[in-house]
Amino acid sequence: MHPDLAKLLEAGRINQAVAGRLDQLSPGKFCLHKAWGAGKVMGWDLSSKKVTIDFELSSGQVMDLQFALQRTETLDSGDFRAKKVEQLEELRALAKTDSVALVIHLLESHGGTMSVDVLERELTGGVVAADDFRKWWDAAKRALRESKRVIVPSRRTEPLSLRSGDMSPAEALVSDFELARDLKTMSKALEAITLDLALFKADPPALQRLLAGINEAASKSIRIQLGPAIELLSARDELVKAFRDIDLPPESLRLSDVLAAEEHRLADALTALSAGRQRAIYEQFHVAFGDRWVEVLTFIFDKVGSRGVAEIAKLLEEKGHMKILEAHLVSALARRSLGTDALIWVCRERHTIASGIFSSEVGACILNLLETDHLSDGPRKTTRLQTLVSDDKALLSDIVGSMDVNEARNFGRRLMECPVFNDLDRKSLMARVIKARPETGELVSGQKAKKDEELLVSWPSLERKKEELDDIIRNRIPQNTKDISIAREYGDLRENFEYKSSKDQQKYLNNRKTELQRDISRARGTDFKGVDASSVNIGTIVNLVNESGQEETYTVLGAWDSDPEKKELSYLSELGAAFLNKKVGETVQVRDQNTEEMHSYTITSITPVNP
Repeated sequence: MHPDLAKLLEAGRINQAVAGRLDQLSPGKFCLHKAWGAGKVMGWDLSSKKVTIDFELSSGQVMDLQFALQRTETLDSGDFRAKKVEQLEELRALAKTDSVALVIHLLESHGGTMSVDVLERELTGGVVAADDFRKWWDAAKRALRESKRVIVPSRRTEPLSLRSGDMSPAEALVSDFELARDLKTMSKALEAITLDLALFKADPPALQRLLAGINEAASKSIRIQLGPAIELLSARDELVKAFRDIDLPPESLRLSDVLAAEEHRLADALTALSAGRQRAIYEQFHVAFGDRWVEVLTFIFDKVGSRGVAEIAKLLEEKGHMKILEAHLVSALARRSLGTDALIWVCRERHTIASGIFSSEVGACILNLLETDHLSDGPRKTTRLQTLVSDDKALLSDIVGSMDVNEARNFGRRLMECPVFNDLDRKSLMARVIKARPETGELVSGQKAKKDEELLVSWPSLERKKEELDDIIRNRIPQNTKDISIAREYGDLRENFEYKSSKDQQKYLNNRKTELQRDISRARGTDFKGVDASSVNIGTIVNLVNESGQEETYTVLGAWDSDPEKKELSYLSELGAAFLNKKVGETVQVRDQNTEEMHSYTITSITPVNP
């Protein structure tokens, strides 16, 4: 106790409790103020009840003794904050020579845990120069992780924590795994463990504890987090392989069993995983599915994202099963059912592994996907495909190179009408087609090439377009504007799904409005009266007989009048264009939309729709 207090206590002027409390602010002691930081008591005057304290942010501060007792808390002389007041140079030296010891000392002074933000405030400026802190902290984190004495979180928002002093290095790594709050963090902790496998060879109980924790975490999460659970089991299996003398406990969950049981959910579950992890999982399909493994891989090929597509193709080629994948993809192209990721892969690998798949059908499939996605509500799904078409200078040339004249012209016509590309891009793309197939040049020369080419349409279809445009202008765009305004109030726009969705809808509505306005301005309505039926024309009924003698009837109508169920064709469609200008007795080669086989039809009669 300070001598001044001892005298007052002996004289009976203060009691023991008051003396003990005052002694906490006696000269030479340390304290902490919320606003001014740590400080050292430099002197006091008990008669006037004043105390002088040198704080970090306020040197020589004179305070009322009672006020100081209320507004400060005591610091031990060994506390990190106290040392910042009197031993700052020593701390600066420690930061340069032993960052681990410095951080541990700081954590011990804060109860063993603290956020990175608090750590930065404690060190920046005084102990570590502000400009150097980021670089210093990156190096310190690596050293802390290597030391195994501090739990360093992967996210800045999570706190640093001191480990228990009696943990072995292997137990410390297992503790990191057990403290992870989600499967993704567990997988990262498991990756860190694989870098220090030697620690577990000397500590088998820690390894068994780890395997039990993995099994429990995966078992609990399969139902709602299948992908991360599979990723965790796959990483576990790689870990076990590194130990030749250790097997999984009999009760452990097997990756192959999970794959077999969750076959119908695998595609969605695997999409987000890295390419390397997906490859490791696909290599287990033969264990999970036996003789069906190639069939299952082929089925999910177009559903596992761009990384999965590439890895499955590589695996099947290495195992000698590429022909099965080729047959599947050729059939999907013919049905126009191939998805974006698979189609991009076919285009990129057309000169190598996908050479047996790439054909003129790729062009039709690309345009179908782009147009369908453009007309659908919601976020764009074909942006990467559109970029590929624009950036790959040889792609369109390769596509039209194997087409006959009519196919090339029809493809060029569809490309010119495709609403996805702007005018400049459309002209640039069409120039590539013409360079490869000069006979398509007529599409962009003369009246046919003009952007404002007249469209012949039925009155009902024109009325439907006008009604859609009116609904977009009067109802959907105003409602979308309100939705965007409401979504802005939900918070951070970078993480605001409602805002992003509304903005995507705004883009779609504006594009659709422009497209409708353009199409309506080009349209000429008709009731198809007085159509010349001496050859197939717009507004005629065509009776055909195929090579088997079976009769079929098609009606060729306006640009917006396609109805496959009624066998009504737009004159701009591939089939409608094939019939145009043909006369009775002529034979037309028509492609079956399902099988892609070519069939011959002979025109037996032509009659007007509206005599």
